[in-house]
Amino acid sequence: MTTAPTIETQRLILRGPDARDMDGIVDYFMSERSQFTGGPVERDTAWRFACLEIGHWAARGYGMWAVCMKDDADTSLGLVGCWYPEGWPEKEIGWMLWPQAEGKGIAFEAATMARDYAYADLGWDTAVSYIDKANLRSQTLADRLGCIKDDAAAMPRGEDCFVYRHPDPAVLQDGGMEAYA
Repeated sequence: MTTAPTIETQRLILRGPDARDMDGIVDYFMSERSQFTGGPVERDTAWRFACLEIGHWAARGYGMWAVCMKDDADTSLGLVGCWYPEGWPEKEIGWMLWPQAEGKGIAFEAATMARDYAYADLGWDTAVSYIDKANLRSQTLADRLGCIKDDAAAMPRGEDCFVYRHPDPAVLQDGGMEAYA
């Protein structure tokens, strides 16, 4: 089983999701907040979704990190990271935040680190984010991350979404995120 690396930013800790995070993930998938990521669903299905998030690390060697504030690494505020389940056309940088984390720049900070990890440590040469056409907050975040809509990119089966293409690793290396902030 792959152990998720722990990544720190100025304010955050990104750590592998585990049993500490089950309630937060289950609550998320049972709530209206999950309307753009497969929910809301009943508790038993939400529990299976949580296990999928945790198990992605074992299956792929990477996955979504539990995002925590540095002063409370036991309380997750959401999941952000590298995602590529069976049937996905491309590797994705994804994010899901719990209500208390919204509007604080946490998703941007965590997604930037996740993308840097995907490019530098996993060797990805591209990444996308699949975003529901009604999810304006995620579209705004993708824009802030320097992503552009890629109308030619394939969508996951059965999805009608926008595909946002992240900047090429070389572009980020040359100009850094300052070019996109």
